[in-house]
Amino acid sequence: MATKKKLSASQHEELLNILKTRFEKNMKRHKGIEWDKVQAKLEKAPAKMWSLNEMEMTGGEPDVVGIDKKSGEYIFYDCSAESPKGRRSICYDHEALESRKEHKPKDSAINMAADMGIEILNEEQYRELQQLGNFDTKTSSWIETPANIRKLGGALFGDYRYATVFFYHNGAESYYAARAFRGSLRV
Repeated sequence: MATKKKLSASQHEELLNILKTRFEKNMKRHKGIEWDKVQAKLEKAPAKMWSLNEMEMTGGEPDVVGIDKKSGEYIFYDCSAESPKGRRSICYDHEALESRKEHKPKDSAINMAADMGIEILNEEQYRELQQLGNFDTKTSSWIETPANIRKLGGALFGDYRYATVFFYHNGAESYYAARAFRGSLRV
């Protein structure tokens, strides 16, 4: 992982082009939001651009899904059809990673999100995402797990099957080839 969280000028320009194309292709995700205003915020936030690039490089396909009316921040979620490929086969958090004695996954969802400078989606955000399309129809995504569940060794994940959003539980140390996590970022 890069030590400086800043993109080169060419990386910055390339990412802006990717984000703009995705934004224009998926207008239903962000009705009433103008790209020029989003881009103006992005231009002033090099660390956020770095995080968006990390989301993109791991297969998340970040896109604007709303605006916080109070703060004026634009909200990006991972909008890839299935869980991001570059984040699969990971357990829930560092504690779960450390608890595995053998066959450890390469990382955890919480560690990766922190390293990327993003937040893992919670249940409400995951439901909001599912209102914008059908996501995780063949995969699943870890979601932020309440402390009382995590304290008992569990973690939550969601997916979309049978035209319904489902939430389930697993041991936090478990990991699967079809499970990753989805993140959010405010700019």
